[in-house]
Amino acid sequence: MSDPVRAKKHLGQHFLSDEETAEKIGNTLSFKGYDHVLEIGPGTGVLTKYLLEKDVALTAMDLDQESVDYLKDHFSIEHASKISSKSFRVLYADFLKYDLSQLFGDEQFAITGNFPYNISTQIVFKTLELRDQIPEFTGMFQKEVAKRICEKEGSKAYGILSVLAQAFYNAEYLFTVPPTVFNPPPKVESGVLRLTRKEDYSLNVDEKLFFRVVKQAFQQRRKTLRNSLKTFQLSDELRVNDIFNKRPEQLSVAAFLELTALIQKDLTV
Repeated sequence: MSDPVRAKKHLGQHFLSDEETAEKIGNTLSFKGYDHVLEIGPGTGVLTKYLLEKDVALTAMDLDQESVDYLKDHFSIEHASKISSKSFRVLYADFLKYDLSQLFGDEQFAITGNFPYNISTQIVFKTLELRDQIPEFTGMFQKEVAKRICEKEGSKAYGILSVLAQAFYNAEYLFTVPPTVFNPPPKVESGVLRLTRKEDYSLNVDEKLFFRVVKQAFQQRRKTLRNSLKTFQLSDELRVNDIFNKRPEQLSVAAFLELTALIQKDLTV
């Protein structure tokens, strides 16, 4: 049977068509500590259906007007008797540009979805910006990206996204999804992850400096930190520290925070 909404290549759409996978993703959130859930890229609503069974206020957001129109019609009429959520609304909007305070004010909310692969890393970066309001985040990415976000130090896949996400969240890679459960099938495997905000997610260092240090270090990941962080014009006294003999993938998140604290102190002397 063909999908009720046509997948659009320019939006990076691959519609999930497997009920079991959709239900598994729908159960990746704990639904604790918040009343609102935002689903990004609902497409044909295969995941939406399972989220509507939860006792939360659900908002589905898509940049595909055809999808928005279908969801508004399909779930308001055919499935009205199966909806147990507190409320349901569908918005035609771009998550990356939308002011979410218009939806949630300063309330806590979770994010989930089968994310368009072409903007998935940008979705994570925006989530990090809004971390004070987002205690939980789950969703489907290209497998390689999902693995990278959850990777630990010592791996070639460990990078900027790994460090920044894990500075604020505990990251878990949950399961792999084959291309065959999508229409049209992507050329790669997909992976579902969960980010759970840490109880104490304060950095205790200058946040902008931390982001700068991490990004600068990984832009030249084959070099030692002594070479990759030259632009900071650090003192000779600091540059002899053993940590500068290491390459960025050798540093844990905690070590990056320690490095930032050293640099912060050095720059203020």
